[in-house]
Amino acid sequence: MDIVRIPLGGWIEGGLNWLTSEYSVVTRGISGITQTGIDGLNDALMWLPEWALMAIIVALCWRASSVRLAIGAAAGLALIWNMGLWDPMIETLTLVVIATLVAVVIALPVGIAAALSERLYRTIMPLLDFMQTMPAFVYLIPAIPFFGIGSVSAIFATVIFSMPPAIRFTTLGIRQVPVDLIEAADAYGATRGQKLFKVQLPLSLPTLMAGINQTIMLALSMVVIAAMIGADGLGSEVWRAIQRLRPGDGFEAGIAVVILAMLLDRLTQSLRK
Repeated sequence: MDIVRIPLGGWIEGGLNWLTSEYSVVTRGISGITQTGIDGLNDALMWLPEWALMAIIVALCWRASSVRLAIGAAAGLALIWNMGLWDPMIETLTLVVIATLVAVVIALPVGIAAALSERLYRTIMPLLDFMQTMPAFVYLIPAIPFFGIGSVSAIFATVIFSMPPAIRFTTLGIRQVPVDLIEAADAYGATRGQKLFKVQLPLSLPTLMAGINQTIMLALSMVVIAAMIGADGLGSEVWRAIQRLRPGDGFEAGIAVVILAMLLDRLTQSLRK
């Protein structure tokens, strides 16, 4: 007995085709602005000599965390420089920074709204579950018809992939603020905005920073995968090594990704504390 197949894939493809045709002007505008931001930040970081940027990062690690992290950052960055992967590392860092900033700017208001509205909370949580269980490679598919091949598509896919943790942790942090503190603010006549900005957000800041940390880690992993659709950086070095069957080059690029991930993780954890 033949089962009637639901044409879900056809519906999705048709919807994407309609969106790309109807909103092509908007996507081209977003693409141009995003590409300008990528090029600007990338050129600014590459304008600095390697030793100068390394000194800035080491000083930031020492100031924000400890001498141990500063020494580790210096050793790791020196190894990346020695392997000839400094420019790809800068390109990866640029994509991660821009994608994280966009994801956080979108996620914070959504998380705050979900924390303050029970109806929105119940609506958005299943959607976040869906977004976090969807395989990462799937996000690359709609990025291409919207923005084409390149770094802008990588930013789009990375923002969608890395945004759920920031929304979840923002909502969690605000909802975990003790009720007695909220009642005390009400007793003193605080408005809704005063309660949010002077009580709820400051008390939930450690949880918010944990969400930002997770967003950065997911953004880094997605930027590496996005080399499949033309994104520059360390991911493209790994992808090129796979295509040319050069395991040594692939492992060098992978080690550089690990060093960058550890540096970003330790730095954001230090800022959280």
